[in-house]
Formats: sequence, structure tokens, C-alpha cells
Amino acid sequence: MPNKNTQQLPSTIFLGADHGGFELKEQLKKWLEQIGAKVVDCGAFELDSTDDYPLFAAQVAQKVASNSDSLGMLICRSGGGMTIAANKIRGIRAVEVFDVRSAVHAREHNHANVISLGGDYLKYREAQSVIQAFIDTQPSNDQRHLRRIDQIKQLE
Repeated sequence: MPNKNTQQLPSTIFLGADHGGFELKEQLKKWLEQIGAKVVDCGAFELDSTDDYPLFAAQVAQKVASNSDSLGMLICRSGGGMTIAANKIRGIRAVEVFDVRSAVHAREHNHANVISLGGDYLKYREAQSVIQAFIDTQPSNDQRHLRRIDQIKQLE
């Protein structure tokens, strides 16, 4: 079970999901609130098989971009579409993650501030572990990582 150390929690966690990630988002939202996270749900607010993931990805990404101590978590069927849409917002470094190792790498090396999860591929307990690893990992201050982050910023 992931630890309940709230000292490392970001100021706010913004959540978003389309129909493919709705149920997992609802479960994760309850868990994040239980461990003391301030969670802002950016939708979907009901299961609607016709909703479109770019809208939710943009809402989360815009909020994370304007709140520097926050993180975003997106869930769709694969995680890929949400990642593509979120990365259109300036200041967002969204990465699709699929296990603890990829979540740690995304945060540490790429300074990711948004992760996307595939609701078709991750069960609730796996998603918990991935999110906990992402929250607990600090971005690296290694010069090679900082240099690369600066290069990404120049692309924006």
C-alpha cells in the first residue's frame, strides 16, 4: 500500500478523465483525498460514452500550467490521447506512464508535471502505486536534465 506521508504532496492535484478513465478517476480521487491531497476534479463528472478527451486534458493542463506547485493526472483508455492534448499547453510536460519505474523517470528526468494513465491497462492498485511514485519523486537538479528541460522550454 502506498505511504500516507502528506509532506510531499503538491499544493493541488488536478484530475481529468473521459469515459474511458471515468471509473478509475473516481476511485483515485477518493484515495487521494483520503491521504490528504487537495484534489480538483476537472471532469468528466458523469459517465458519457460520447465525451472527448482533449477537453479534459486541456482543462487539467491549463490549471497545472498556472499553478506551479501542482500536478495533473489524466486518465483515458490508453493514456496516449490525453498526453498529446495536454502537451499542447505551454509549460506542460505530460508523459504517459504505465508503471512505477516510468512514473519515477518521468518526474525525475523529464520534470513531468502531468501524467496520463491508461484505464484499459492499469487496475486501481497499480494506478495507486504509479501515482504515489510520481508524487514522491522530486525532479532532478542534475545539469543534463536541467539543460534538456531548458531546451524543451525553448521549443514552446
